[in-house]
Amino acid sequence: MTCASCVGRVEKRLNRVPGVNATVNLALESAHVELTEQVDEETLLDAVRKAGYDARVTGRRPAQGQAAPVADEAPSTDSTPPAGAESTEPALSEQVTVPGHDQQPVEDTSAPTPDRGSVLRTRLQVAAVLSLPVMLLSMIPALQFTGWQWVVAALALPVATWAAWPFHRAAARAARHGSSTMDTLVSIGIIAATGWSLWALLLGGAGKLGVTMSPTLWPAASAHGEGMAVPELYFEVAAVVTTFLLAGRYAEHRSRRRAGDALRALLDLGAKDVAVLVTGPDGARVEQRMPIDRLSVGDEFVVRPGEKVATDGVVVTGTSAIDASLLTGEPVPVDVGPGDEVTGATMNTSGSLVVRATRVGEETQLAQIGRLVAAAQTGKAPVQRLADRISAVFVPIVLVLAVITLVTWLATGGSAQAAFTAAVAVLIIACPCALGLATPTALLVGTGRGAQLGILIKGPQVLEQTRAVDTVVLDKTGTVTEGRMTLVDVLVPEGSADDAADEVLRFAGAVEALSEHPIARAIADSAAELAAARRSRVPAEVGEDGVVIGSDQVHDFRNEAGHGVAGVVRVAHDGVGLARRVLVGRPRWLAQQGVATDGLDSPFQAAEADGATAVMAAWDGKARGVLVLRDPVKPTSQQAVAELRAMGLRPVLLTGDNRGAALVAARAVGIPEADVIAEVLPEQKAQTVERLQALGARVAMVGDGVNDAAALATADLGLAMGTGTDVAIEAADLTLVRGDLRSVPEAIRLSRRTLRIIKQNLFWAFAYNVAAIPLAALGLLNPMIAGAAMAFSSVLVVTNSLRLRSFH
Repeated sequence: MTCASCVGRVEKRLNRVPGVNATVNLALESAHVELTEQVDEETLLDAVRKAGYDARVTGRRPAQGQAAPVADEAPSTDSTPPAGAESTEPALSEQVTVPGHDQQPVEDTSAPTPDRGSVLRTRLQVAAVLSLPVMLLSMIPALQFTGWQWVVAALALPVATWAAWPFHRAAARAARHGSSTMDTLVSIGIIAATGWSLWALLLGGAGKLGVTMSPTLWPAASAHGEGMAVPELYFEVAAVVTTFLLAGRYAEHRSRRRAGDALRALLDLGAKDVAVLVTGPDGARVEQRMPIDRLSVGDEFVVRPGEKVATDGVVVTGTSAIDASLLTGEPVPVDVGPGDEVTGATMNTSGSLVVRATRVGEETQLAQIGRLVAAAQTGKAPVQRLADRISAVFVPIVLVLAVITLVTWLATGGSAQAAFTAAVAVLIIACPCALGLATPTALLVGTGRGAQLGILIKGPQVLEQTRAVDTVVLDKTGTVTEGRMTLVDVLVPEGSADDAADEVLRFAGAVEALSEHPIARAIADSAAELAAARRSRVPAEVGEDGVVIGSDQVHDFRNEAGHGVAGVVRVAHDGVGLARRVLVGRPRWLAQQGVATDGLDSPFQAAEADGATAVMAAWDGKARGVLVLRDPVKPTSQQAVAELRAMGLRPVLLTGDNRGAALVAARAVGIPEADVIAEVLPEQKAQTVERLQALGARVAMVGDGVNDAAALATADLGLAMGTGTDVAIEAADLTLVRGDLRSVPEAIRLSRRTLRIIKQNLFWAFAYNVAAIPLAALGLLNPMIAGAAMAFSSVLVVTNSLRLRSFH
């Protein structure tokens, strides 16, 4: 396929098949086919063949309970193998390859495969070498020796035939199926220039020895004069236009391969083989290296320092730091140990790990990212559909315009030569080959760059939605905040000793260490940090029984769900008399246990009123301190909210938490109290989004939990934190692989930038050429200049798209 007309023709044929919804992508040379009923694969392939192309199914993937085949288009000629079209699993950027390689490589000049590039390069090199002397001899009278015109003809004919063959073949193929493409215009222009020149040379008197000619850059200049003694030759037009167009297509080809570099690099991250632990004949576990595709769920494998994690899994033994920067964009390695999850394709930077595989093959996070990005690249933005409809009727209109130009010139007394020149210039300049590349190339680069930054755009329609968004609803827990409790303060009665707070934390942490409750874990973790700090100052001594002298031992532990925990804490090697019964829990429960809470009730109530979670620690019948916990705001959330405001967006905080906790988080990130919606039940989140939409807001929703899924689907734009649940990710339009809220403004900026590039491309690909048609029709444009301008438009579009590679 070479242009938007090809795309429209294949799409139309596929969509005529009952139960088929097809989207064809020029840059990927693939079709994404969704089936609403059972359709035989051969029926789909026949539809593509009727459009003048061949195809093969490259993959099937169930979509909402139904499998759909996938096909790739290729030009249908006897010497051309099918190159490929897609369905619910699109062919990834630049991944379509010609099977076998025993036939002639496909010569479709816009194809992204390397083989086609080499054929195109050869044609371009030959055309350039032959066209240079043709142009010099035709344009500089001083170089025109006797018989020069016959030398020019001999040099130009291979260019106009063999080098331009891809254009002629594509035009003939379209004509056989009763249609026309951009290549039709190019082919007719080259044939017309060559045919006129051959007539002038053989029958018009231009072949006489000794004849010289001066070039006419502005054909209208001599339009109504007596004309030249002999008709002018246009061999240089045919040769130079062919060379320019081949150069443009080759530059476009290389740029399109670069456009897919980001996604190709992402997909190449995966490990190629893996050291699996297997049990040998003697019962000992040994390593056996095998290809990655033989790995199964449940297998345990070794990851040494400097190696990639082979697939998604859970660490069984060992500790290390994992560098996930290429996958998530997060520059800081993450420490992992037994029980921690690791993602395939991330890099093990330090220690040796044994990992148990939990997902392999198509189920890994890397594969899912690849599918999301590829699906986005295969789709079409609404603005592109308009361009496709225009291109479907554009070529016939241009052919009619060229004929009208020719007739008008002749009817108004212009010379046949000037009339012919103007008509050929119209054909060539009007050809917006870049139109079909305007959207796909920008999507290729934009979605690929997004994947590198940890931003997954699900489809091109998302780009249109981001433009209109004016309100961003932020879920609090896990999105703005860390999503886990952290101890922020220990309050003790006035007049207590200086180390009273440390003592409260120490004893409370000892008891809570035996509980699995999130509040207990937060207190125990803080106590462990305190103990580690103390040991760094005073080295620990170990008794003969192996127990650290001065450490806290807990006996008779008891957990009362919803109330608190209790246990007898004894300091190791400090005598039995110093054991004390420590209770940690709510004041009401402590009172039931006979504990006095005087002096700490007010601090406790103040902490709770401020949205914090608080518990009391007590021993010897008296409350000793209040431990205050909060879900802390992520360090980057304030900056993210500031960036959203700078973009003209209104951030709104939405949470099911109490209003006090919501206001604390809102103040920390800079969201005004009026934009805080608290104490919302999970099922009410979607209703809240609908209410904002009813007031005229275009809403983007950011969330990470199952309870956010309905709201994400309801919003005009749904953004799911990649650290959240699969349900939320499935419901969203954009997935942010990192758990960093700064990805939200970054994702919106990338989407808007990509859409802006698409619109710029469409303008340059279409308006640029259309504006030049009047110049060509009036005889103010030499066909050579027209060819150069047309080739430049394609290169300009792809180069403009490549600017997205530097987005940050």
